[in-house]
Amino acid sequence: MTTITSATRPMGWHTIPSVLPPGRYLMQGDEACAEGAIAAGCTYYAGYPITPASEIMEHIARRFRSLPGRVFAQMEDEIASIGSVVGASWAGAKAMTATSGPGFSLMMENLAYAIMTETPLVIVDVQRAGPSTGQATRPSQGDVMQARYGAGSDYEIIVLTPWSAAEMYSETIRAFNLAERFRLPVIVLADEAIGHLREKVEIGAETSVFGRIRATGAAPFVAETCDAIDAVPPMPAFGDGERLLVTGSTHDARGYRRTSEADAQAMLVEHLTRKVLDHRDAYARVERLLMGDDEELDVLFISFGFSARSAYRAAQTLRTEGCRAGLLRLCTLWPFDDQAVRAATAKARRILVPEMNRGQALREVQRLAPGARGCNRTDGEVITPDDIVAAVRDWQ
Repeated sequence: MTTITSATRPMGWHTIPSVLPPGRYLMQGDEACAEGAIAAGCTYYAGYPITPASEIMEHIARRFRSLPGRVFAQMEDEIASIGSVVGASWAGAKAMTATSGPGFSLMMENLAYAIMTETPLVIVDVQRAGPSTGQATRPSQGDVMQARYGAGSDYEIIVLTPWSAAEMYSETIRAFNLAERFRLPVIVLADEAIGHLREKVEIGAETSVFGRIRATGAAPFVAETCDAIDAVPPMPAFGDGERLLVTGSTHDARGYRRTSEADAQAMLVEHLTRKVLDHRDAYARVERLLMGDDEELDVLFISFGFSARSAYRAAQTLRTEGCRAGLLRLCTLWPFDDQAVRAATAKARRILVPEMNRGQALREVQRLAPGARGCNRTDGEVITPDDIVAAVRDWQ
């Protein structure tokens, strides 16, 4: 196998042979995530061990030893981890880190820096019960709003929510592709239940990946490099001979600080938001389960991650009893898909949002369907199909 470097990696969409032999594997969710990163061409991982994400780091540390061109670093904390990943990305690497709630909190300042500098990287947050240290080995989905708004100020970010070990593999690949294509951090928002379950994962013979766009002499940021404000400029790497300035301050197309210029600030913020929002068709995903396009539902579940698994089983149970139940699964949680939610809720008499928090996704649904209710669990146990069925029966 040849060593992967920034100079030899192809640009744009292409396929590469799978690192694992094709076939069916039994994998833990965290292990599948690590294999997905490897399959996507991740060449640099920096992290700090934290339950329930530690298995991602441990698996990558073992696997990288036998793979040329891959670098693993255990850092002293999560602040150093994401800082190291940002630097590696600017050196041309496909870079990643993984953590859980407390570590994710420590990453927020450098996450904002990565957003501002348009640095592609992947963060996997395997959520656990909190706040603070909380219950390190128990499931939760309490980082929904932090994943969207934790970095502060005005920006948009892509957050993917896998619901199986298979999707921990495929969505990690997708996260790398989106990060490289749109030059931004992408978050894979999992939870302890998904991270630690074991399921079959199908590995194909090839993986479709996106190689970072590079252009000699081009300005690496917005303005003169872009035909439109939502265009993604090419990204050189340190060591390529380009003259690079990478600052978290307001900057122009060449990276020079423009901290007192209103036009520069306005253009930069518009660019950072529109390059995500204007290309939703390229990444936004929802899944409609047990519901026809024109079917009127007695109850519609809107959910994500492990909670969506329980909601799906609850909908199946209710249908056997004559209750027309369906599920809208949010595969891409942020940006929130207003259009899909509005269309689904228009044909439902009752709307229930199961999640393992106090109603964070519910608040977004209620913007579009004020009558929606939550079905919540925050005791460190998974939400079950029986919990959801009981909530429907209690809502008469």
